[in-house]
Amino acid sequence: MSGNGGGLMLKVENLHAEIDGQEILKGVDLEVNLGEIHAIMGPNGSGKSTLANVMMGHPRYEVTEGSITFDGEDVLEMEPDERARAGMFLAFQYPSEIPGVSVANFLRTAVNSVREQELNPMEMYKLLQEKMKIMKMDPSFAERYLNEGFSGGEKKRNEILQLLMLDPKLAILDETDSGLDIDALQVVARGVNEMRGPEFSAVLITHYQRILRYIEPDRVHVMLDGRIVTSGGKKLAEELEDKGYDWVRQEFGAGTQS
Repeated sequence: MSGNGGGLMLKVENLHAEIDGQEILKGVDLEVNLGEIHAIMGPNGSGKSTLANVMMGHPRYEVTEGSITFDGEDVLEMEPDERARAGMFLAFQYPSEIPGVSVANFLRTAVNSVREQELNPMEMYKLLQEKMKIMKMDPSFAERYLNEGFSGGEKKRNEILQLLMLDPKLAILDETDSGLDIDALQVVARGVNEMRGPEFSAVLITHYQRILRYIEPDRVHVMLDGRIVTSGGKKLAEELEDKGYDWVRQEFGAGTQS
């Protein structure tokens, strides 16, 4: 159960971060309440993926100012595995291949690492079958080596299968929709919508509005040059689709306040 009584799940405040001495995040502010799904949109290079990586503790990024609080805890004091155990989950834009490790073995290790009590093999098998059914995945998929020879859609499906298996409080989905055909997109959306509920929050990082046709966001934020420059409802995403990111640059570009 969450320790914050249905209130704030994630708070990012004046977050500045750099990589190799170059500042990418220049004062990001974001609040996500329990049970909400937020979309972060923005052109390439606006800092969206950097924000995801910093939230999950990627070692190459250095936070120079600001704070991230998750479920009342200071995230920046936690190692990446501690963040995962606390209930944070990151789906990567480019999942890595792990030859020699089956999907089932990988998931068993991942699930048991975030649970206080390990699942026995029978419980794990039942859980995996149940979640694979939701994702319309063939049972033989579990025996394949992780991401090896997977199509883009299979990699993304596998990421969402991990999400369902791990049952986190907060999912950060970094461009999970990139390169997906419409069928794969709908399957990914089904997995996220399956998680939706009063105890689950998500941050969808995306370049395009199309995934938001299948996963309805409570709030949409637009990132530009390392900051969130404007926020709104689903209409904002539709407006972006119509007018493009140049419109955002003109309206909220350098030198203007959000």
